[in-house]
Amino acid sequence: MATAAIGFLMLLSYFLSLSYGLVQPRRISHGLSETGKYLTRDELWFNQTLDHFSPYDHRRFRQRYYEYLDHLRVPDGPIFLMICGEGPCNGIPNDYISVLAKKFEAGVVSLEHRYYGKSSPFNSLATENLKYLSSKQALSDLAAFRGYYQASLLESLNVKLNRSGKVDNPWFFFGASYSGALSAWFRLKFPHLTCGSLASSAVVRAVYEFPEFDQQQIGESAGPECKAALQETNKLVELGLKVNNKAVKALFNATELDVDGDFLYFVADAQVMAFQYGNPDKLCVPMVEAKKNGGDLVEAYAKYVREYCFGVFGLSAKTYSRKHLLDTAITLESSDRLWWFQVCTEVAYFQVAPANDSIRSHQVNTEYHLDLCKSLFGKGVYPEVDATNLYYGGDRIAATKIVFTNGSQDPWRHASKQTSSPDQPSYIITCHNCGHGSDLRGCPQSPLIIEGDSKNCSSPDAVNKVRQHIIEHMDLWLSQCRGVLRSSI
Repeated sequence: MATAAIGFLMLLSYFLSLSYGLVQPRRISHGLSETGKYLTRDELWFNQTLDHFSPYDHRRFRQRYYEYLDHLRVPDGPIFLMICGEGPCNGIPNDYISVLAKKFEAGVVSLEHRYYGKSSPFNSLATENLKYLSSKQALSDLAAFRGYYQASLLESLNVKLNRSGKVDNPWFFFGASYSGALSAWFRLKFPHLTCGSLASSAVVRAVYEFPEFDQQQIGESAGPECKAALQETNKLVELGLKVNNKAVKALFNATELDVDGDFLYFVADAQVMAFQYGNPDKLCVPMVEAKKNGGDLVEAYAKYVREYCFGVFGLSAKTYSRKHLLDTAITLESSDRLWWFQVCTEVAYFQVAPANDSIRSHQVNTEYHLDLCKSLFGKGVYPEVDATNLYYGGDRIAATKIVFTNGSQDPWRHASKQTSSPDQPSYIITCHNCGHGSDLRGCPQSPLIIEGDSKNCSSPDAVNKVRQHIIEHMDLWLSQCRGVLRSSI
């Protein structure tokens, strides 16, 4: 979502793909992999249609997916589809979805988003090759995959059980962040293919200019003292760039960011991480202490960036480098360019500095974002935000049986649906370190917490209460779905 959109939805995607974010011989996977972080990392492949909207284009590409069937009740247990978002999908993460799979005796499958990871249709990411990268194509990918997987599962079970069953299993879709939006949009566009959807931290409302990101959330979450320290730090960084540009960037291990706007975007993104992913004290405690004691605020902030953002979270200044973002070769880091294309064509989320009382630099403005889009993809690229919201409905999405969840400290919740209704229950998980995807990931939201354990949340009860609501909605909607499926026999 712009660079904090990029830096973030990129990094988010990586951790959702510890992904989420959100199967050729059929097999049952056994045991957990990589010290329990994944339910499975065994890659499977599906031949996907390149252009779902052309009757003449029959090209296909290989799309990666995963399956985990250890908890599946044969033959009629539900299938949970965890949608992978804007990054490589490296397996099915062992977060709270594994707890739900056990409870509902469900199988879990996960499909990598087109273009990301190993699911690239082309050998180059030149702008002309990105024309099929869109949320609309991704939703049709999910529909096609669901049809394929259900048919192959039925065939496998019929052989195993020596029967001729033709009834679908009940399906339920899951996603967080961008993939949370996809989960909601899938229920909107293909209601007959899923019994319901969980849309965790789902950014369903495309936003052209998004000053609320800082104004309504980061400042509030930081509190008066930390906010004041961050504002002063930002002014000192801007002054330092004028006095000794290279020295300031070197302090942050970011000398590769030649464009000052890119560096200032990186500086702003780094502070967001603490609040978005449930580690506010990692940032605010040292910053407030430095300000109170007359310490070097820039050094204190740079230390936070080096030790937490780089050392723990895995952020890299390279993510913000135009040289890197212009690279059309397919690499492990291609997600940065790919998500920027979606930002620059569909959703924007331009995290501009608010007119007053801003924490981030005013150089991070609308012109900065539009210039970056033009630099990366050419003159004709522009975010069609109004068209996106018209097509999906924004936060007025007209669908049923979607659970929306958001963490109280997550700045992205202001692009989600926060009002509740019987058909679209919406819950805010309120606690000091409840950020992006808290319902699925627990606290902090990264690094990955096994089974999304809530014990480290400042209010475990707040997380567990929302999870209980999720279970109740799923139980009802899945039972209603089974009734429909049985009546169609």
